[in-house]
Amino acid sequence: MNGPSSASFEPKAARILVVDDEPANLKLLSLMLRTEGYQHIELVQDPREVLAAYAKARPDLLLLDINMPHLDGYGVMEQIKALGDPLAPPIVVLTAQSGDDFMLRALNGGAVDFLTKPFNRRELLARVHNILLAHLARSMLQGRNGMLEQMVQQRTQELRLSRLDIVRRLGRASEYRDNETGQHILRMSHASALLARGAGWDEAACEMILNASPMHDVGKIGIPDGILLKPGPLTPDEREIMQTHTLIGAELLAGGNDPLLDMARDIALAHHEKWDGTGYPRRLAGEDIPEAARIVAIADVFDALTSERPYKKPWSVPDALQYMASHAGKHFDARLLRLFTTLVPQVLEIRERFREPPCVVPEEEALESR
Repeated sequence: MNGPSSASFEPKAARILVVDDEPANLKLLSLMLRTEGYQHIELVQDPREVLAAYAKARPDLLLLDINMPHLDGYGVMEQIKALGDPLAPPIVVLTAQSGDDFMLRALNGGAVDFLTKPFNRRELLARVHNILLAHLARSMLQGRNGMLEQMVQQRTQELRLSRLDIVRRLGRASEYRDNETGQHILRMSHASALLARGAGWDEAACEMILNASPMHDVGKIGIPDGILLKPGPLTPDEREIMQTHTLIGAELLAGGNDPLLDMARDIALAHHEKWDGTGYPRRLAGEDIPEAARIVAIADVFDALTSERPYKKPWSVPDALQYMASHAGKHFDARLLRLFTTLVPQVLEIRERFREPPCVVPEEEALESR
């Protein structure tokens, strides 16, 4: 039966399911209801067919007899309750039996009202009308709440995508100012997420580091071109200025009150810290360095060593790993570095997926790592 939606605040448009093993009672109830203007009425004589009729009709009200063969009304209520329908219709029990025991069992079983046979027509119609009004109001309220929740979720997703767009643009801004490439950023960020997953991070946190790690060098936006793009080794004073990119990046990303930006800030500030406390800018050591920053440091250095640049040839993977292993417990977190080594096949797959066209390597010496 395809009646009007229960979201309509009109009782006469409601769908009513009537269950009684006596054909005469079904006809009488149908006549009473239709005379009053209710048109969407489903009649069920065999209680074993109630669930199928319920699924088809999606009723707004169930008028239910108690004493029936094969399955009594209490059993029908148990079946409906087991469905876990958040918008289950109210149940009005109709029975020739009287007494508190029958009434309490019906009410405890899920009925909202109890009427004894023979029916008083006006009382029956009044109760049906009032119960339908309450149910339809609840349905409408739940529908509105669902719509509001959907709107909130949609807006939250829009804000998340907008935030990610801003984050990625910040990452690209730092690329334009530095000599790194967009492919390096992709490789480094995906390798960071891979290592985080191997370290036991959940998927939400792995996605977060994937999107936060590209901002690790965003502070280079604030470094003068004469230093950032200098074609040669930096002086001690210039190196000191260059190292402030960690502080600038942290300041740019601070105060957002957002987990993604908080992680990006930690990475920007601490990805040049070293396990032995000789890094910068705060000379943090060991686990005082945020784990996200320790992860990004490994992924970033590995990709930088094994990538070709106009100022240097790429290192072989074994040479890069040997160099990094020699700095385990000094520059790098030894535990994370051992884990990274086991993930090298997947890291190389990431490199292949985001590889860049070969560049011409001049004969001049490689620039000192910054």
